[in-house]
Amino acid sequence: MNVIFAIIVGSLFAAGLYMILRRSMFKIILGLALWGQASNMLLFAIGGLERGLPPVIPYGEKILEPPYADPVPQALILTAIVIGFGAQAFAIVLVKRLYAAIGSDDMDLVKTTDN
Repeated sequence: MNVIFAIIVGSLFAAGLYMILRRSMFKIILGLALWGQASNMLLFAIGGLERGLPPVIPYGEKILEPPYADPVPQALILTAIVIGFGAQAFAIVLVKRLYAAIGSDDMDLVKTTDN
């Protein structure tokens, strides 16, 4: 399972890099989205998947006994998804405005910011 997960994460990073190296701004945004998903999956793999009890200390106990799920990677991934979605939405709106002003999303046609 870990080998398959590593191959999937590596493939997402490679596909994201390929998309980022394109000239189209929309493809660059898609590449950044793929990198974000690959990073989330990498955090998920590092945190591990533990099928057990929730991370709550029972009444009367001093410490938490394993097995328990670690909530920190889950919280980091959820935060990264929300921030990534906001950044992607903002970038898509910027590309839409650029396309309306210039008529293309090609990086070579964007020479200046004045219009």
